[in-house]
Amino acid sequence: MPMTTEQRATLEDVTQFIYREARLQDEHQYDAWESLWADDGVYWVPANGDDIDPEKKMSILYDNRSRIALRIRQYHTGKRFSQTPQSRLRRLISNVEILSDDGREIRAGANALIYESQTRGDVVWASRNEYLLRREGDDFRMALKKVMLVNNHTALYSMAFLI
Repeated sequence: MPMTTEQRATLEDVTQFIYREARLQDEHQYDAWESLWADDGVYWVPANGDDIDPEKKMSILYDNRSRIALRIRQYHTGKRFSQTPQSRLRRLISNVEILSDDGREIRAGANALIYESQTRGDVVWASRNEYLLRREGDDFRMALKKVMLVNNHTALYSMAFLI
């Protein structure tokens, strides 16, 4: 069924939000990136599958809003030696979809390829990302970002940047 003009506009707004979030991460603008989060936001990177229970099984990352802020404060200390020098990053985002929209919250999905160049070598990360976005004025805040790495069941290189 064709999308309505309103649905197309919402998809464009969500796509632009996801693009901006990716650019801020690529450019290490973590303070601006942090401002995209809702106060109760959760940042989750599952391990050993995509639909595990993060309260019962190990995750690569499972941070609440407070932990996200702490990671960024630690980054600003300059003592994150795994990021000295900083990784050079570029994300390619595709297949952005609106999965549901109840008028207040939008569930969206997108594919991502992340190219990381670091002194230890180059790495390509592939993932399916799911977002729970809340409308806040003319913009959104992330209530959830779930990054499902394609190879989350294998040993991974150090992920010293925020995927």
